[in-house]
Amino acid sequence: MSTLQKLSLALVGTAVVFMSANPAGAVSLTTGSTTPTANGIFSTVAGTTTVTFESGAPTTGFATYSSPVGTPGVVQGTQPNEYAAPFGDTSKYLTISPTSFNVKGNTGSVTIDFAQALDYFGLQWGSVDKYNSIAFFNGNTLLNTFTGSNVPGTTASGNQTSPQDNVFVNFFADPGQTFNKIVLSSSDIAFESDNHTYRLASVPEPTSMLGLLAFGAVSAGSFIKRKSKLV
Repeated sequence: MSTLQKLSLALVGTAVVFMSANPAGAVSLTTGSTTPTANGIFSTVAGTTTVTFESGAPTTGFATYSSPVGTPGVVQGTQPNEYAAPFGDTSKYLTISPTSFNVKGNTGSVTIDFAQALDYFGLQWGSVDKYNSIAFFNGNTLLNTFTGSNVPGTTASGNQTSPQDNVFVNFFADPGQTFNKIVLSSSDIAFESDNHTYRLASVPEPTSMLGLLAFGAVSAGSFIKRKSKLV
């Protein structure tokens, strides 16, 4: 087999692997603003769309919210021993508590399914607690899980009035990675969040990637032929 044939087969093999592989990638987080407004804290990332919960949690459309028990709990204000509004936020927001508690939002978890892949998600995380968690998936593949303890600069103690524990948190997919499902859950009262923000990922079309690889194979072949003539 010639060198050119070997190189072409290697590049085709790379294309097949590139298209079929779905490795478990990573998602990283950063904290954003801690300055509250009456409508909560918003993302400063460009090119995004925000769910404010003023019309409830979406059950159809691009972002679909669902719970294993009942409908996702959207509330307003503070109810002692049940839920607490993110500091300074007087608008509606999402609350999640364990199913064993007789409180609003006792769904255990809320799953957000997206119709297309994302490379960014953000939310205002109210009174950050170590028992709040958020998991990112690509299909059924778990990419990363974060708890309140992973949020930089917070005490994760559930402080309801400190800006330090009521922050906007940004989650970014690593280069080449995307996610299309998020699961928020809490093992105690409660996980409060507002202003869920997402951004569509820019993913090259598979045909475009094959075209680039094919072009590379042809270019490499031409180079080898020219080199052979020179020798």
